[in-house]
Amino acid sequence: MPVMGDSPDRRHGDTVLEAVSGALPRSGFWEWPAVVAVSGGADSMALLLALAAVAPGGKRPRLLVAHADHGLRPEAAADRAFVEAAAERLGLPVRAVRLPVAAGDGVRGEGIEARARRMRYDWLGRAAHEEGARHVLVGHTGDDQAETILHRILRGTGVAGLSGMKPARRLVDGVSLLRPLLGVRRGDLRAFLDARGQSWREDATNADPRFARSFLRAEILPRVEAHAWPGATGALRRLGARAAEVSSAIASAAAHLLDRHSTREPDGGVVLDAGSLGTLDRHLLAEICAELWRREGWPCRDMTARHYLVLADAIVAVGRGGVVAEACLPGGVRARIMSPGKIRLRRE
Repeated sequence: MPVMGDSPDRRHGDTVLEAVSGALPRSGFWEWPAVVAVSGGADSMALLLALAAVAPGGKRPRLLVAHADHGLRPEAAADRAFVEAAAERLGLPVRAVRLPVAAGDGVRGEGIEARARRMRYDWLGRAAHEEGARHVLVGHTGDDQAETILHRILRGTGVAGLSGMKPARRLVDGVSLLRPLLGVRRGDLRAFLDARGQSWREDATNADPRFARSFLRAEILPRVEAHAWPGATGALRRLGARAAEVSSAIASAAAHLLDRHSTREPDGGVVLDAGSLGTLDRHLLAEICAELWRREGWPCRDMTARHYLVLADAIVAVGRGGVVAEACLPGGVRARIMSPGKIRLRRE
């Protein structure tokens, strides 16, 4: 029950500030510069104001406001001016850049949204290095998390995909990407801004059904929650949390098994003991192979679940004394039998 005199706006504000404060590293965060990605929308504006509010007393926050324009909206110039004005009021520096998705290098099968996101994160990583920052913060919310999980379900994701976005992950060497608002609903962020008299910019593409995420956001989840499943967003987030626990356990087991049953060669090759690994479930073997790719930094973009399972089947076959043909995998990684019960993988 709300405490008498505790207004809804105050409760929303406490929710946002507590979420942001609790999501930041417990020590050292304010000792280094940090980059905050701000589009001008409600989510990123709420993140920016919350960070400024939770900064230690008497210490000016070392925040760089980063704004990217992908050349997709006629309102882009006004968005940039809005963000620059907001940063000026807070006494924070701004770095803005134009990253048009219609130009530059493309990736096969990459949509506009994915390409814009890749270009933006690449730029944010470079900006962080140039500023000496250790963290980049973005304003993804609990609603974004639910939409991500639902999107991945419909695409046919595995357990790792069901876990949704991570609260923190590596962005580039020495820089972490943080999502402090993953536990906060969009409505709470807007109430937080309203209580502070802070406006925000609306992006019409967020309601454009031509984009998959926008379609789920505007057409599917509101209808689901308005009818039989009012708690759908929360349920999806809980599913993501449970899947993350399972995925983490599997990844931990895979890393342990890879340590025990692999050896590194001086030329960068890795030899797997198929005799020992071949007795394992093929899906666990596929996760071991995926861990190997992550650990070695081999290109993962074109490695699909099918590739990892094919390699898992080869490990099983070699472990049972069989013979498999040499395989050339995406990213220039070759797999071949070294000796009975051994498979060697190396990126040429």
